[in-house]
Amino acid sequence: MRLSQALEDYIKAIYVLETEGDKATTNRIAEYLNVSSASVTNMLKRLAGMNLVDHQSYKGATLTDAGHKIAMEIIRHHRLLELYLKEIMGYSWDEVHDEAEHLEHHISEQFEDRIAELLNHPTHDPHGDPIPTKDGFMPDKATLPITEANVNTSYIIGRVRDQDPELLRYLEKNGLLPGVKIKLLEKAPFDGPVRILVEDEEQTIGFGVAGQIFLVH
Repeated sequence: MRLSQALEDYIKAIYVLETEGDKATTNRIAEYLNVSSASVTNMLKRLAGMNLVDHQSYKGATLTDAGHKIAMEIIRHHRLLELYLKEIMGYSWDEVHDEAEHLEHHISEQFEDRIAELLNHPTHDPHGDPIPTKDGFMPDKATLPITEANVNTSYIIGRVRDQDPELLRYLEKNGLLPGVKIKLLEKAPFDGPVRILVEDEEQTIGFGVAGQIFLVH
């Protein structure tokens, strides 16, 4: 099934909202895609008619099995493209998200396969997000933010949120990258800053930044 870019954007938005623990309500989708609520309502009716979304008024939208399969294809394209742009094309990791957003709708399955082969079938993108497999399986992702970690316990940075280029530049400057060893030393109360050990270097970062970095043991 070949869909328009707009339809694919909606399917991807619903998936992202679902996986981040939010309900994919009309207002949340409108906010995520920066469109009007009326536009969302019309598009959800269209997607429901195509059996890609289950939609009930005031309860939000959920992807059907067919819609979920399409979401996996889009996200696989996006994350493979991010890695390709960084590793092969020389883009910095704060540039690849926006470029991949434009390209993900336009590459063929053959091109996707060639990228995967060229990159030796990677499992994660530059920001640590898992890449869905060809058959649509999504590996587990790091979900524990620094703000909820145990004090004086060693972790590895699993992934970071990738939508904000300024945040990514800050994280790179401070060595807060996927694969880096980290330990939470102290959390100030009332959403105050956190003190962390990054490899062997002590740093203090804001609560908001710490909430964008996710850990694994």
